Amino acid sequence: MRAVLQRVTQASCTVNGEITGAIETGFLLLLGIEDADTLEDLDWLAQKIIGMRVFGDENGMMNKALADVSGDILLISQFTLFAATKKGNRPGFTRAARPDVAIPLYEKMIEKLSALLGKKVKTGIFGADMKIALLNDGPVTILIDTKNKE
Repeated sequence: MRAVLQRVTQASCTVNGEITGAIETGFLLLLGIEDADTLEDLDWLAQKIIGMRVFGDENGMMNKALADVSGDILLISQFTLFAATKKGNRPGFTRAARPDVAIPLYEKMIEKLSALLGKKVKTGIFGADMKIALLNDGPVTILIDTKNKE
């Protein structure tokens, strides 16, 4: 799994003119899933995201986690995080999991993050043409890949 974690002061997802999810302070989380991903990857990534200390404390240092700031998560499925770009100018997406593999893991990630956070995670719609709006705070943008745990 690959995740792009963006610290935001606001973010929203719109599909066909309707807002499917919106947050204020928190993380806009773009999640890419590949066929090789497991529930172990999912658990590790969810714990990493929830524990990520990138919010400012009283001294302006990045020492606070999502729960410390009562933050939210907007989770967006993003198969293009597995784009292969070595050859030519048209990316290939063969590493990205097909929907029959990706959807159950995406739904499990929603459940896991909601449980760890203690409140519902906001989402886009898997496979839809989504319009994402965000105000990146910092900017703070972090890439996490479960294949690089060590």
